[in-house]
Amino acid sequence: MSQINIADTQLTEEEIQAAIAVLRSGMLRQGPQCAAFEEAFAARVGAKHAIACANGTAALHLAWMALLEPGDEVLLPSFTFFATASTVAITGAVPVFCDIDPQTLLMDMADAASKVTARTKALCPVHLFGNVCEEAPARALAGKHGLKIVWDAAQAHGARNGGGEVGGWSDMSCYSFYPTKNLFVGEGGMITTDDAAMAEKLRLLRDHGSPQRYTHTVLGLNYRMTDIAGAIGVTQLKRFDGMLAARRENARVMADILAGVPGIRLQRPTDGTEHCWHQFCVVVEPEFGMERDTLADKLREAGVGTGVHYPLGLHQQPVFMEKYGKSSLPVTEATAERILALPVHHGMGVAEARRVAEAIAGLRG
Repeated sequence: MSQINIADTQLTEEEIQAAIAVLRSGMLRQGPQCAAFEEAFAARVGAKHAIACANGTAALHLAWMALLEPGDEVLLPSFTFFATASTVAITGAVPVFCDIDPQTLLMDMADAASKVTARTKALCPVHLFGNVCEEAPARALAGKHGLKIVWDAAQAHGARNGGGEVGGWSDMSCYSFYPTKNLFVGEGGMITTDDAAMAEKLRLLRDHGSPQRYTHTVLGLNYRMTDIAGAIGVTQLKRFDGMLAARRENARVMADILAGVPGIRLQRPTDGTEHCWHQFCVVVEPEFGMERDTLADKLREAGVGTGVHYPLGLHQQPVFMEKYGKSSLPVTEATAERILALPVHHGMGVAEARRVAEAIAGLRG
């Protein structure tokens, strides 16, 4: 029986040829292909500006460099990837860890509201696994306290709310094009915004703070994207709708089966949104009859790859406990102990999706 992997990172022949064409041109650093990718991506998500950069971590770091001063605080969920918080800390600001909703696995806005102080400068909701954060509660909290919002959309390529994609939301949205993401170029990132002045600031920070060669007006970094990555992105966007449709159909098939399995709790998509299923994650409850890690081992024996995203909340990470002290976020901690990611990627067919779900249903103790 064939192995079902957790991700599909294969490029098409057209994407490979686009990369080769850049190699032959000699224009390897940021150039016309990056500019074309920025234009196409901005148009897709409904933003006025898109700023390509080296990776998703760079996207977040640039956003915080543009907004924060040392000592500022940023409200963000503890249940997310390390870069959501590390990029805040690297600026000298302070990530303030918030708990999550047990059903959507997204930041609990009531908990976030309870942690606002005079130093709070921004809010960083994460569209975790491709599930869309509710816009209205975040906007209400930000508006009440005069906060900026940086949406962590690293896992949200194609996620929609109402009539548009989440990348069209202000103040900024930050994307990653890491190989396991819905849209992938190898390494790459993107920031989208409607603020022209902010877009110019981000472009300056991305390129050593240099408006012209050997003239530097602010302290910046080399966070440019390569034209190889840009060419892959431009080409891959042509098939992206089909990739998204495959993910959504695979998720539908698995959800239909697993919704009836006691002890398997699915992430609930937020109302009125379209989840883009970067990950299909379940929470393995005691009622299932075996622990998360035992289930993962048995699935591996059955030829089904899995992953754990994430085994610790950020507030449990050694570096953050050392810097900011210990804290308790019970929903995050329980979720981290029980979360399991299942294959859902565009390279699967519905028969494989059904096989994954039925394997889990058949293992219930």
